Amino acid sequence: MAALQNSTLDAMKKQQAQLLGDWINALENGGATRNLKDHDVQQQTSEFLQLVVNGLENDNGTNINATGWEATRQFLEKLSHSRALLGQDSQQTASFIFSLKGPLFTLLQNHYKEQPALLAEQLWEVSELLDAFGLHTIRTFQKSREAVIKRQQEELLELSTPVVKLWDGVLALPMIGTLDSQRTQVVMESLLQRIVDTGSEIAIIDITGVPTVDTLVAQHLLKTVTAIRLMGADCIISGVRPQIAQTIVHLGLDLQGVVTKANLADALKLALTRLGVSLVKSV
Repeated sequence: MAALQNSTLDAMKKQQAQLLGDWINALENGGATRNLKDHDVQQQTSEFLQLVVNGLENDNGTNINATGWEATRQFLEKLSHSRALLGQDSQQTASFIFSLKGPLFTLLQNHYKEQPALLAEQLWEVSELLDAFGLHTIRTFQKSREAVIKRQQEELLELSTPVVKLWDGVLALPMIGTLDSQRTQVVMESLLQRIVDTGSEIAIIDITGVPTVDTLVAQHLLKTVTAIRLMGADCIISGVRPQIAQTIVHLGLDLQGVVTKANLADALKLALTRLGVSLVKSV
């Protein structure tokens, strides 16, 4: 079975500075350093190359899942996560590894120019090692990117469901967009927590910005209303436009005695009346 020769490792160690410089040039020419600081590129390439040399010195072979390559795997996982946070794509991230192939192959061609059979063998071994590192980098990048996207989606959900205090004891939740199960859960948690924090007695859910109301949307609204009532507060739904009212009737939906108003102003007026607050226009 073929294996990396000590002569290959010696060549890499002797020409490490040249190899590092050629690798950085390849990264820059391929656009893999875009949005990255020169210092970071220099540090990351130098550290990875040293990790590879150390791993080969310890006879870890080309199986990157071996214990001896753990430090290298951790480095690549950290690198992939940082690149995902910087907004780089998978191609840019993978190029960090694959751009090393050209300079390393050139070094080996010069080193084994009198031994073509050994050159082919060593090129294959080096290629397998770098391919394995590259695939590990891509897998880690995808997981990191998915985690970033999931967190951003959760943050957008929270931003899209702001709970506003309209009056002492009155909260309002303006809904914009389509309601689904995930968003309903966020709405419930956010609104119920604010009810507890403020001791509010009435919550107004404004659906002016909800484009359509179907059976599923109505069920989500009813779940939210039920949860609010269980917390000891009352609920008013505002923003029921004529089209939505017709849809609710057509679908035969039962809002189970939920108080509805055409707009937020009417809902607030009703809430204040229930709290015993009267508003008088100044003359």
